[in-house]
Amino acid sequence: MTDKKHEADVAFIKALAELLRDNDLTELEVKRDFGEDDSLNVRVSRAAPAPVMAAPQTVSVAAPAPAAAAAAAPAAAPAAEASEDPASHPGAVTSPMVGTIYMQAEPGAPTFIKVGTQVAEGDTLLIVEAMKTMNHIHAPKAGTVKRILVEDGAAVEFGTPLVILE
Repeated sequence: MTDKKHEADVAFIKALAELLRDNDLTELEVKRDFGEDDSLNVRVSRAAPAPVMAAPQTVSVAAPAPAAAAAAAPAAAPAAEASEDPASHPGAVTSPMVGTIYMQAEPGAPTFIKVGTQVAEGDTLLIVEAMKTMNHIHAPKAGTVKRILVEDGAAVEFGTPLVILE
């Protein structure tokens, strides 16, 4: 009888491995209880593909002449404001998870928001897909969309600023 049970367990583990592969998962864990003293704990995992790292690029810029630097100084102030960290903006809506951004519910549908769109609290701003689950990102407050900081189909990290609402 132990051989039959062993064969069934092996078949079960193989089925889990196929699920892992077919659904592009990296880990799967299952606990089966057959009775008080009989259970099977299985954890099947595989290595995630290593992320491709781009080689760092360096750019050298020649220092401007002193007269040119004096003329460029007033123009530098607005550039400093534009380069301000959007995540520190009080109206920034950030990503609650790692995933892929979608600006519309399905391909060909109109986008949820555009710059200048008036939104009410709870309106869907965009979608973050994580692990094949579509997560709607809702407006935390009513306001106007001032900036959209991501592009459709872009990958985002946890805490990435997505939209500025004012």
